[in-house]
Amino acid sequence: MVKVKAYELRKKDQEALKKQLEELKTELSHLKVAKVAGGAPSKLSKIKVFRKDVAKVLTIIHEKKRDQIKADSKGKKYLPYDIRHKLTRAIRLRLTKEQAKKLPLRILKKKLNFPKRKFAVAN
Repeated sequence: MVKVKAYELRKKDQEALKKQLEELKTELSHLKVAKVAGGAPSKLSKIKVFRKDVAKVLTIIHEKKRDQIKADSKGKKYLPYDIRHKLTRAIRLRLTKEQAKKLPLRILKKKLNFPKRKFAVAN
């Protein structure tokens, strides 16, 4: 079996991808058994290829799933968690600019009732 190409995988539908994933996983398990049993070096070198092929198929499945979620949530107010930007926890939890500018009621009343005094300095 030759290495799978990502552009070929993108053309396939979800069911075909899942079927190919199962085939790759079974072949990989056979190769791992051959490794334990002391198989030929040519078989052992294929393990890396099959591991990477499994990763490619899983990546394409995930991409298609994300694209479908994006298409479904287009125009809605909130995005689902799995397609939002991750960022850092601190950035996600910090106040917005409007919230940071807002003053507590007590301080707001104090500013309104006691404005800063202006003094005229004479020469």
